[in-house]
Amino acid sequence: MSEQTYEDFSKYGKEFADSGLKSFASLSKGAQAIAVEATEYGKKSFEAGSALIENLLSAKSLDKAIEVQSDYAKQSYEAFVAEVSKIGDLYAELAKDAYKPFESVIAKAG
Repeated sequence: MSEQTYEDFSKYGKEFADSGLKSFASLSKGAQAIAVEATEYGKKSFEAGSALIENLLSAKSLDKAIEVQSDYAKQSYEAFVAEVSKIGDLYAELAKDAYKPFESVIAKAG
């Protein structure tokens, strides 16, 4: 192995390690954003459920109770679909950000 090859290999290894650290930082940041989003969604869902119970208890008729339940089901479904989309976007962004530090190292190796 020539000295130049060793230096190239050493440089490549250092760049790869540095990229790994940057990628890990991106993963940590992304995972934290997902956890915060999931916590907020859980809190909002709990509050919506509490409001549902209050509205059901204050309903003066069976028709009103059915209306309240139907509205809640529709809003819950819409909120869930929006949340799944948002979490999916966060995961996609996390993957893209985690890969980004390796792009230049892989390009140089190829």
